[in-house]
Amino acid sequence: MKAFLRDLGWPAVCGLLLALLLVQQFPQLVGLPAAKSGVPGTPAIVAPVGVVSYGDAVSHAAPSVANIFTIKQIRNGARSSGLNGQILGDYGTPIPEPSRRQSSLGSAVILREDGYLVTNHHVVAGADGILVALQDGREAMAELIGTDPETDIAVLKINLPDLPVATLSPAEQLRTGDVVMAIGNPFGLGQTVTKGIISAMGRNQLGLNTYEDFIQTDAAINQGNSGGALIDAYGRVIGINTAIFSQSGGSQGIGFAIPAPLAVNVMEQIIRQGRVIRGWLGVEVQPLTDELAESFNLVQAKGIVVSGLYRNGPAWTAGLRPGDVILTINGEPAISGRQAMNMVARARPGDTVTLEVLRDGQPMTFSAEVSVRPTFSGS
Repeated sequence: MKAFLRDLGWPAVCGLLLALLLVQQFPQLVGLPAAKSGVPGTPAIVAPVGVVSYGDAVSHAAPSVANIFTIKQIRNGARSSGLNGQILGDYGTPIPEPSRRQSSLGSAVILREDGYLVTNHHVVAGADGILVALQDGREAMAELIGTDPETDIAVLKINLPDLPVATLSPAEQLRTGDVVMAIGNPFGLGQTVTKGIISAMGRNQLGLNTYEDFIQTDAAINQGNSGGALIDAYGRVIGINTAIFSQSGGSQGIGFAIPAPLAVNVMEQIIRQGRVIRGWLGVEVQPLTDELAESFNLVQAKGIVVSGLYRNGPAWTAGLRPGDVILTINGEPAISGRQAMNMVARARPGDTVTLEVLRDGQPMTFSAEVSVRPTFSGS
């Protein structure tokens, strides 16, 4: 019996190896897809399961991202022999001071079919002319409708037909780790796409803008990308690229984008009323540190401390005073000065907000009528 099995074993092994070789070379014999190879006799490469290209997403979003070129007239600081800094020619007649043109690059996103685009305030600030170049080759001079430096948003308008409008992504669906792509015009190379992920949400206290709620990404953002689109894997715009953190001046994997809903809200307000109207209480605050909490005889350091008030402002009129500790605003805990400022800014002028406060360790409640925020810092 053992001899029989030994004699049978070698043919069985040889048959199994032959079968495996046939399946590898002719997979269709067992229902598998046929091997495709440029070199006869080489094994087939099995395609991985999952997304292997974001071409469709880019094709959907890219037409709505424009390159923009701004022009500024720069007056040269030439020496003068005349009075008041004028250069005098023959017979003492003033000669106009020479000037030169300075160009800079940026990007913009078409958000309305009637020609409105959004870019960054810092891209167009002080520009004498703004040229918009679309992906399809068309160009147009843009009108600057208005800007909001506190969010670094600017609104442009061009008069061209059949404009490709960006599709926006629902903000509530965004998660850290989602694949994203940045589309812009880095270094004037032309429209370029870079890929990364959402590194973090809700970044603030960066000192970039007055109102900050950034999407952080590691998709490369370089000079010329500002004002361009940050899109998701389906080609929907989730943000407007605005800044990078860099010690070298180039991309180091830390970029920031303004969330699309915030950009759209600012755009619509600028179109309707020429500026963004925000709520204001006229109060300056600082964090409640453990040391301050101890000095106020508080058990826990919760809340924010009123460090200053604008005389006759809403908070002053309501009765708040320096040294008060604000615990809640309309029932929501006051965690930081920036969070409190954003909460008040979202209120409409004329609305009333309720402030729960500790003064000398005693709880107090105040009602303040929100006013229109002036054009300077303060909550």
